[in-house]
Formats: sequence, C-alpha cells, structure tokens
Amino acid sequence: MKGVLVPKQVDHRERRETIARALWRVVEQQGWTRATMREVAREADVSLGQVQHYFTSRTAMLVFAMEFASEQTSQRVTRSLDRLGSPPHPRDALRVTLMEMLPLHPDARATSRMSAAYTLEALHDPELHDRARLGLRNGRALTERLIRQAIAEGRIAPDRDPVIETNLLLALTGLTPLLDLGVIDPDAASAAIDYYLDRLFDGTSQRPGQ
Repeated sequence: MKGVLVPKQVDHRERRETIARALWRVVEQQGWTRATMREVAREADVSLGQVQHYFTSRTAMLVFAMEFASEQTSQRVTRSLDRLGSPPHPRDALRVTLMEMLPLHPDARATSRMSAAYTLEALHDPELHDRARLGLRNGRALTERLIRQAIAEGRIAPDRDPVIETNLLLALTGLTPLLDLGVIDPDAASAAIDYYLDRLFDGTSQRPGQ
C-alpha cells in the first residue's frame, strides 16, 4: 500500500557485534578496568540503555565479545589457509594459526587483549573459569590432533612426543606480552616460530607433490 512506511528491521546480531567491537577498542586503548558499560556505549556511539538492552551485565558483554573475537580469529586463519592450497601443509597450518594468535596487526591486537582480559576475569569468576578452560582445552586438543596426524603421515619424526610438542607449540603464544610491551619485535617472534617449526618437522616433512 502506497504511503505506508515499513519499519526498519533491526539486526540484533549486528548491534551486538558493534558493541563488542567497541569493547575491543576500549580494552585495547584503556584497559579492562576502564571498560564500563557506559564507556563502551560512548565508544559505540549508542545509549547506555541500548548496551544494557543487549547485555545484562559487564560480564555478559565480555563473554560475547570474547566469543566474537574467537570467531574473527578463526575466520582470519581460515582465509589464510585457503590461500595456501588444499590441503595445506601441516607446518604451514600451524604457522598461520600461531601467527594469528599473536598481536601482529590491529585486529589480532584487539582480540589478543580481549583474551588477556577474559583470562584475568576467569581466574576469579567460576562460570567464566569453566567456559575459558573448556575453550582452551578444545583448542589444545585440535592442535594435538594436527601434530598426531603429521606424525602418522611421516611429516614429523615418529619419536616426537605429541603431547610435549603440543605444549611447546602453544607456549609460543607467550610471546604476546613481549610483543605488546616492545621487548621483542614481530620479526623476532616470527623467527622463533619458524625455528621451532623447522625443528619439529626436522627435514622429514614433504610437501604435496614432492
């Protein structure tokens, strides 16, 4: 019918993501302690009431922002892997994943600092603790499966312990504070990752087609 205005549909997921990105920026620029719902509303250019409509508490906002950050990291990893060909060599897959977990570009810095804030909160919040622990365990299990598969395919020497190698590999994410505080530069972080992966694959690795 002419003259009838159709109400604009609100994309609630988009609104939540906008607020989450605002929280990322506040945490990155000011730290988690200053990331109040009011400050996030100001950063997102929305009212405090809108933030409270979508998130009942600061913790709920943090949980969603962290889940969204994890989704974005996974998408960046997937895009990078797609550029490597199919299937990507396991060394390349591990390298891409590690590099995306380090604060080496703006999006990764934002999600990395969100992760740090989330971990600190999880230490004192039982619900967050269980959620964070499960997420880390799942991520670790995925990495261990990749290493076990590479051993089974002869790409990593059979005498390597997949449990120890998984723990050592994930320990490289501990380069994050060194990067954030300027103790090392990105080239040094990349060199450390390549050095470890070169030793892990240790000349046994053959790329597809070789």
